[in-house]
Amino acid sequence: MAVKPKVEFIDRELMTRVAEEARLSPRLRKNYDFHRSTDEPINRLINVMHRGTYVPVHRHLNPTRSESVALLKGRVGVTIYDDEGNLVECREVAPASDCVGFDIEAGVWHGLVVLEDDTVLFEIKQGPYAPIVASNIASWTPAADDAVAVENFIKELEEKFTKL
Repeated sequence: MAVKPKVEFIDRELMTRVAEEARLSPRLRKNYDFHRSTDEPINRLINVMHRGTYVPVHRHLNPTRSESVALLKGRVGVTIYDDEGNLVECREVAPASDCVGFDIEAGVWHGLVVLEDDTVLFEIKQGPYAPIVASNIASWTPAADDAVAVENFIKELEEKFTKL
């Protein structure tokens, strides 16, 4: 008997369900993986996030990874930095805007701020899954356990995008 291929649809029901799970998460975000194993050579997922979620400025250098992201719902601000921590580019990304996604080469310092609740990103990354190591987190970004610094950092980023 042939094995039926796995088919999943990215529909409103899935995005709503994962958004509710994200809302209950301390990190205000939740992944839903389409890959069957994190060991697969390509990892595919939706990442649902709410305002206030913290994504430290980071890069994917150890191991070397690129990532591609398309926004399905909501709005984010993407920030790109040089090696000294200077902001070199910032761009708002939203499904109905002129910029609906981004592709980031390995080694590029980048950050993301969620500008709208129930934001849904579709991400494609090289596998196997590898958690971000300390050397891939920018020294100028707040430590995740410093709640006050994180809140101020997020507010500062949000303000950048209200002025665009």
